Amino acid sequence: MPTFEYTALDPTGREQRGTLEADTPRQVRGQLRERGLTALEVTETAAREREAGALGFRRGLPADEIALIIRQLATLVRAAIPLEQALKAVADQTESERARHVVLGVRTHILEGHTLADGLGQFPHVFPEIDRATVAAGEQAGHLDVVLERLADYAEARQTRGAALATALYYPAFLVVTAIAVVMFLMTYVIPKIVVVFENCHNQLPLVTRALVATSGFMAAWWWLLLTAVIATVFLVRSALQRPEVRRAWHLRVLGLPVIGRVVRAANAEQFTRTLAILSASSVPVLEALRISAATMSNLPMREAVLAAAGRIREGAPIARSLAASGLFPPLTIQLIASGEASGTLDDMLGRAADHLEREVDNTVRRAQALLGPVVLLFMALIVVTIMASVLIPILQMNQQLTC
Repeated sequence: MPTFEYTALDPTGREQRGTLEADTPRQVRGQLRERGLTALEVTETAAREREAGALGFRRGLPADEIALIIRQLATLVRAAIPLEQALKAVADQTESERARHVVLGVRTHILEGHTLADGLGQFPHVFPEIDRATVAAGEQAGHLDVVLERLADYAEARQTRGAALATALYYPAFLVVTAIAVVMFLMTYVIPKIVVVFENCHNQLPLVTRALVATSGFMAAWWWLLLTAVIATVFLVRSALQRPEVRRAWHLRVLGLPVIGRVVRAANAEQFTRTLAILSASSVPVLEALRISAATMSNLPMREAVLAAAGRIREGAPIARSLAASGLFPPLTIQLIASGEASGTLDDMLGRAADHLEREVDNTVRRAQALLGPVVLLFMALIVVTIMASVLIPILQMNQQLTC
């Protein structure tokens, strides 16, 4: 039976929204009249989803909302509540209109006879392929509750780590923006007012002061050109990175950088091993699991290395040896995967490798944050001192001439 979303007015004139199950919109209006409500709008959930998709309005959901939806659904399914009832309960509990719309859309597909994996597949911008493949494997094996619990843990860990990383970058980003704002204010507003003092001075100004005055004048007169150049550079770089060959060359160069390359390598390897561990534990076929795990990696050379390794694995080669051939994965990760293959505990070893890589990335980011803050402050202090020295030196010279 289809699900309809309605907007109605109660006897006091207050607007109410909700969902009802019926065969036709007319039946929904009748149910609303029996409740003393006046229907304003009745729309089938599936029809609204098709309309939104046709208009290109499908958008994703925040990571915390996705994690909450999966956790609630996993809890209700484990409690032996039928899937369509569990989805209805999740939709009723959510405060987000978009999240409720997505959950009801999944429920509608299930009521039409499709599987949960097919329902999630209708919202690819919300539920990534790992969710759909894992749920499909769980449904086929009859362990949907276990799979949903595992996915909920994964979604919550991913959301927590993303929030922690964003928080770690707030302070350095604030310092950088503040430093740029202070320099721009000094160069375009303060320095031009101080330069007036030197206009009647016939003595030659120090080189550093002349350079400062020239730079300030250029920035004050041509700030719009500088802003245009920055915007054009960003646009050109983004356009160039849209080309696969340019993006691949850039990603490969990033992997060769001293500290950043190590973080990028570890972060991509952690994402790969974590996803592969979940898919492998959910009995997803290894080649399909490798393809999905590769798609979660942002670095193109490492993604291509996984796909090339899948070709070797298809021919009978071990996973560890196939991944090691590229030379892009951390040696410890390869060793743990090899140990898991040899002992028959690949799922566990993949999880251990992911945990180790996650700790490595977190520790590196924390050290970089602790170092970046003082460096930015020192750089800003040097710029301000240079500007003030450029202004004070000619003033001191003028005072010395007046006292002589």
